Amino acid sequence: MTSPEQQLRELRRGAADLVREEELLERLREGRPLRVKCGFDPTAPDLHLGHVVILTKMRQFQDFGHEVIFLIGDFTGMIGDPSGRSKARPTLTEEKLKENAATYAAQVHRVLDPGLTRVEFNSTWMTRLSAADLVRLAGKRTLARMLERDDFRKRFGAGNPIGLHEFMYPIAQGYDSVALKADVELGGTDQTFNLLLGRQIQAEHGQPSQIVLTLPLLEGTGGVQKMSKSLGNHIAIMDPPGEMYGKLMSVSDELMWRYLELLSLRSQSELDGLRTGVDAGGNPRDVKMALAEELTTRFHGKQKASRAAGDFARRHRRGETPEDMPEISLASPDGGIPVAELLRRAGLAETNGEAMRLIAQGAVRLDGERVSDRALRVPAGAARVLQVGKRRFARVNIKGE
Repeated sequence: MTSPEQQLRELRRGAADLVREEELLERLREGRPLRVKCGFDPTAPDLHLGHVVILTKMRQFQDFGHEVIFLIGDFTGMIGDPSGRSKARPTLTEEKLKENAATYAAQVHRVLDPGLTRVEFNSTWMTRLSAADLVRLAGKRTLARMLERDDFRKRFGAGNPIGLHEFMYPIAQGYDSVALKADVELGGTDQTFNLLLGRQIQAEHGQPSQIVLTLPLLEGTGGVQKMSKSLGNHIAIMDPPGEMYGKLMSVSDELMWRYLELLSLRSQSELDGLRTGVDAGGNPRDVKMALAEELTTRFHGKQKASRAAGDFARRHRRGETPEDMPEISLASPDGGIPVAELLRRAGLAETNGEAMRLIAQGAVRLDGERVSDRALRVPAGAARVLQVGKRRFARVNIKGE
């Protein structure tokens, strides 16, 4: 059995802040499973490795025998999290939130143990509160206290509007901790205000205040800006195995250590051993391969991860194309299919306009040859291999109509 002190050392790894560490150690020493909560608003259908930072920490708690609650914020999602925002988030419909939430369980269970994960929806208790209940909750907060929050203060100072409903977001998140009787709440550093408010609201309801553990926001593959789908620097949980493996191999050596610290389920002593080996002259590429294989295995299984590793080695060491790639069959008129349309229909570009830009950038190859003519039409015939960049491939079978 892992001692409370050893648990604390592993749980502290990678954390930005821990409020309060001595309280967490005391509760670990009680020997009971702690109730560990983290909320995710279903504002988008896909999760990426930035979300996995927190999921990995939740998995560590699970491995130590604690109860993990994956909270889907279908109620708070209707408000919109104001964290880090210079203006109010667009309001999502209940239908859209439900549609996004439906994809979450399958994704998070690639990190969390399904048998040990409790999934909750905060609409379960929030919709039961009366208007009087909400007034009482809000009545204990002051405008001055809410404006201590950095993003609210900046918006107020700049004269940008703040919707009254936005003040309800951290209050509702804090009440979630009351409803779940949370011992620990996890979140990103942008959630600190909300998490600390949860401690206060729990105390007002006669509960022990939760420990707050915040984790840094993960940098995207470029190593500068935070990981974000809108910035195109993300690695999605649902990325195909070859694409995921290749993206992980593309990060810098410095960022590799950051990803290992925040995403790996290896122990701290194992990570220390890897770093010692590199410091002694080992090749960082071997560590990066271990990282890529660990994460690709977690989300796609060992067999697909091994295949992705083999495909990567063939492409980058011997210049071959991967064995396993998406394959589509299309019917073509006599004049063939425009290459931009082909890229879109093969899933290598979201729009024809994006396909045109990729061609202009020299990022597109057809059967290994760079495509420079944006007006090119690909005729029916034998299977062709389309490639975008170094890692994205598709095999297309074009048949005459």
